[in-house]
Formats: sequence, structure tokens, C-alpha cells
Amino acid sequence: MEQAPLLGSGLSTRGSFTSETRLDHDTRRYGAYVVVLLSSSLAIAAGHCGWNPVLVFVINSFAITLLMAILPFAFDEISGNLSESLGRLLMVTCDNVVDLAVSIIALKNNQLEIVKALIIGSALLRILLVMGMCFFSGGVANMRDSSGNGAEQSFAPGTAQTMTSLLGLSAATMLVTIVNSATDKESGHLTILTVSRGTATILLIVYVIYLTFQLGMHRNHASPELCINPPASQHTEDNIVDHHQEDGNDEEEREEHMGLWWAGVVLVVMITLIFMCAGCLVSSIDPLVDRAHVSSSFVGLILIPIAVNPTRIFRGIVLAVRNETDSAMDLVVSSSIQISLFLTPLLVIIGWGMGRDMDLHFEAFMIVSFSLSVLVVGFVLMDGKSNYLEGAMLIALYVIIALAYYLTSSEDSGRRKLAPS
Repeated sequence: MEQAPLLGSGLSTRGSFTSETRLDHDTRRYGAYVVVLLSSSLAIAAGHCGWNPVLVFVINSFAITLLMAILPFAFDEISGNLSESLGRLLMVTCDNVVDLAVSIIALKNNQLEIVKALIIGSALLRILLVMGMCFFSGGVANMRDSSGNGAEQSFAPGTAQTMTSLLGLSAATMLVTIVNSATDKESGHLTILTVSRGTATILLIVYVIYLTFQLGMHRNHASPELCINPPASQHTEDNIVDHHQEDGNDEEEREEHMGLWWAGVVLVVMITLIFMCAGCLVSSIDPLVDRAHVSSSFVGLILIPIAVNPTRIFRGIVLAVRNETDSAMDLVVSSSIQISLFLTPLLVIIGWGMGRDMDLHFEAFMIVSFSLSVLVVGFVLMDGKSNYLEGAMLIALYVIIALAYYLTSSEDSGRRKLAPS
């Protein structure tokens, strides 16, 4: 009986707080939408008005970053009305929508070199740079435990093993394709294309099996406490809450549905703007290559993944600093697996439908870099613990790959320009 007035007062205060802060919250939210729309409009205008290609690339990358910062809020609203597993899948797809947009537009323009470089570059960014930044920042922020001794962060080793196994499968398919092309030179490109399309179909099936496996594991590990009836003392509190909320139920339901519809509109608009900005980004690559004296492969491998993913890096750092290592790992793992087992084969199938010769025959440097990175990451994650030294190792490997490819691609680009036509 003593709790009733206190609970009632709490409910009243919470309602007052919500009404007082809702206007401020909505103002900030709509203000963010306005900023995103203005920056996107400027980026699209820059792409169609013949601005400096470097400026077009930078402005559109910035606009895509802002769009990706807003997009998860719409996905959160929609995924809240779905099952948890389906909601997570939708969220991971949201994280990779930029890679999908840029790849589809480049595929449409028959810029296969950029598509292949972007696939490898996006995977390397996640498993080396993002994971390395998570381990380094989390290790530094949580360097000492309560006793003053050195501390390591821990995560579920099963998640890491699953990621390295599936990424290893993806790397193996690329190696098989390039070895097949080297040993069977007579059959030529047609055999590579056929093998790639068959492999892509198999990888998509494996990804569906992986999703089914994830769903099954989630159900098996669901907390049984959710099914237990609340204690008798809790029934009293629930009745009081129901009594105070009974009159506002219809209004809350309307607000929830309005929020869902609004989230759907925001989602469609944001994805449309992402594709439009991605189109301007892709159209600026060739002029950028001529002016900056780098290859289009380097742009796809290094520049685009870094330019459009700062929010992902920041999110991973924040989670690691908060010691939420499992969440940080999930951010990297789910996205990396989707790129390797879903996005890559999907682009091969889409290219097939478009009449483009998209295959899994990547440059030797890219395949070796990706395969060695998967191997190193597998060793780092083996013990289920992380520290800032391991993070520094992963970051260093990413920088080495970027530097080596920059120098190699720059020399090749220079030779092509000096070669007589």
C-alpha cells in the first residue's frame, strides 16, 4: 500500500517530463533531418554541376555519412515491430546499404574493377581497421582493473570462430577461382564466369543456412525467465500501472503507428538519397583518378570504405570504451559475414542479370591481403580476449596493406599514362 502513492507520483512525473521534453526532442530530430537533406541536396547538385571531382567526392562522402547516421533510427523503429533475429538482420543490411548502392551503380556502369576493390576494401576495413580500433581504444580505456593490474577485454569466442570460419570460406572461394583460371587458361573467361556464378549461388545458400543457424541458436539460448509468471507483489504494481495508463492506451497506440509510418517514410527517403549520392560519388571516381594520380582500384579498396564509414568506426570505439566488447564484436562480425557471403555473391548474380561479366576473379594482391588478414584475425581472436596491443597489430596491418597498394597502383597508373597510345 505504501508503494501506490510513490508509483502514482512517479508515473505523473514521468508523463510531465515526457510532455516537457518532447518538443525539444522533436525539434532536434527534425533539425537533424533538415541538415541531412540540405547536405544531400548540395552533394547531388555538386555531382551534376561539374564541380571539382575531389570536392564532389568529399561532399558526397560527407552526405552519405550523415545519412548513415540518421538511418539506424528509422531501422530501430521498424525492427521494433519485428522479431529480434529479423530485426538484427535488417540492421546489418542497413549498415551495408552504402556498399550495396555504390557497387550496384558501379556495376551498372561496368566499372567492375571498382566493385571488386570495394568488396575487399569493405571487408578489410571491418576486420582490420574497425576491429583494431575497437580493441585498441577499449584496451586503453580499460587498461587497469580495480586492483590496478593490467586488464584484458573478453568476448564470446564462439562468435569469433564462426566469423573466421565463414570469412575463411569466402577467401577459399576466391583462391579456388584464381587458381582455376591459372591452371585452365584454354577455357578462358567463360569458365571463370561459370564457376563464379555457381559459387555465388552456393555462397548464398550457405548464408541462408547461417541465418537459420543463428535463429536456432538464439532460440536455444533464450532466457526461460521470460516465460515465468511475475510474483504476486508485481501484480499489484502492474494493476496500478494499468489503471494509470488505461485512458492513454489508444493515444499511445496511435503514436506508435504514426512513428512506424514516419520511420518508413524516412527510410525510403534516406535510402533514395544514399543511392543518389552514391551515383555522384561513383561518377567522380574517373576524374578523381586522373587528377590524384591513383588507380580506381585504390579508390575502391581504401578511399571509399574509409570515406563512408566513419560512423561505424566511431560506434565501435564507443562500444569498446564502454566495455561492451560483445556488442562491438557483433557490429564487426555480422557486417563482415554479410559482405563476404551475401553482398559478394549477390553482386555476381545481379551482374549476371545486367549482362555484366562480374566474377570472383580478384587481383592477386587483394586475395592474398584478404586471406592473410583472415588468418591473422583468426589467431588474434583465438583466446576470446583482446587488448590494445592486438588492436595496434590489426591497425598496422591495414595501414601496411593500404600503403603497399597505394604505391603499387600509383606506379601502374603512371606507367599507363606514359605508355604510347
